[in-house]
Amino acid sequence: MFTDLNDFKHKLEGKTIAILGLGISNLPLVKLMLGLGITNITVRDKNPDPQVSFFTRAHGLKRITGESYLENLTEDYIFRSPGIMPTLPEIRKAVENGSVLSSEMEVFFDLCPAKIIGITGSDGKTTTTTLIYEILKKAGYTCHLGGNIGHPLLEDLQNIQPEDLVIVELSSFQLMTMQKSPDIALVTNLSPNHLDKHTDMEEYIQAKTNIFSHGASKTVFNLENDITKGFLRDDSLAFSLKQPVEKGAYLQNDTIYFNGEEVMKRSDILLPGIHNVDNYLAAICVVSSLCDLSIVKEVAREFGGVEHRIEFVRELDGVRYYNDSIASSPTRAIAGLRSFNQKIIVIAGGSDKKIPFDSYAKEVCERVKYLVLVGQTKEQIKAAVLAENPDFPILEAETFTQAIDLAKAHATSGDVVMLSPACPSFDFFKNFMERGKTFKDYVKSL
Repeated sequence: MFTDLNDFKHKLEGKTIAILGLGISNLPLVKLMLGLGITNITVRDKNPDPQVSFFTRAHGLKRITGESYLENLTEDYIFRSPGIMPTLPEIRKAVENGSVLSSEMEVFFDLCPAKIIGITGSDGKTTTTTLIYEILKKAGYTCHLGGNIGHPLLEDLQNIQPEDLVIVELSSFQLMTMQKSPDIALVTNLSPNHLDKHTDMEEYIQAKTNIFSHGASKTVFNLENDITKGFLRDDSLAFSLKQPVEKGAYLQNDTIYFNGEEVMKRSDILLPGIHNVDNYLAAICVVSSLCDLSIVKEVAREFGGVEHRIEFVRELDGVRYYNDSIASSPTRAIAGLRSFNQKIIVIAGGSDKKIPFDSYAKEVCERVKYLVLVGQTKEQIKAAVLAENPDFPILEAETFTQAIDLAKAHATSGDVVMLSPACPSFDFFKNFMERGKTFKDYVKSL
């Protein structure tokens, strides 16, 4: 849509602009516009946030808030935040009437001068994105990390050089209206997720395909995922935990190979869990054309993981506490359960995103000593687990801290207690980071 910054300015000058949601992603976009002298901006936000009010008043911008924030949406250009679905009737109508729909991430893709590596999937994308960043940084590249991982990359645009590398995690919501793919595209896996917002699984999958369907020069897919293996092209790289791969990375006899050549042993990986071996296989495929793979082994021996992802918090009275707040889906929670060679005490539950818990319940019955439930999905998870094993020990809490207290009370020396919710955090918290921090702070206070 935009060829460069001058084109961006030229196309927006004299046009009416709507910013849908002035949050983490759109604030840098508005600042970029203001820096270019573009001020005909209306900020539309469902939440009448005082900070938004202060910002818009300070810059003389029009502001529409509350439940009717999308009424009379007729601006020439509409930039939505990822959390605002492009399928909303008001947005659809505006586009049908000629409005141009875009987003902060789409603008970044248009204006970024460097090669972009994009990562998406239902599980493992944050750890894999971070691994790729750490490997390429150690290889000597100037790297920029961002996207759904939390940092808005538009803030860094003026510092990104053509020879740099940008590593970006992309959610289905960011990808829904994408018209450009990254240079290198990785899909870690796909399973039911975010079905509280997406119309159906087909819409979710379609959004994810935008990461490679608009001209990615290199694609990487999971061979063991029924959906992603269907994306494979003749020139794609694949990765597998179960079988040798002719073009790609695989695990065999506890050794990791790429194109048949040994890269490292599984024991070289500091992070626990077979799902992290999968993350390394994906990362190896991505970086294989950019650096010597001996660097991967160096990183594997040093990299301790990303915050809120099976993060060790403390040991108290012989009990180890782990924070896996990022596990906001059943499949991600299952990966966490499989990371320990013993039955563990799990704190689960959260807001409902309309995903079944049948497969999760089976894993819980095999791998969990006590299940402590809290939050909106407490009854759904309980029903699924008891359907699998009517005698399974379940503890129920009314508050988040009470759930931690119950876990502590039932733990004995040698046990593992892990926050692994299998659900989003929006019943009690703003996001999974706040949930994880609350868990860590409370556990450290015990």
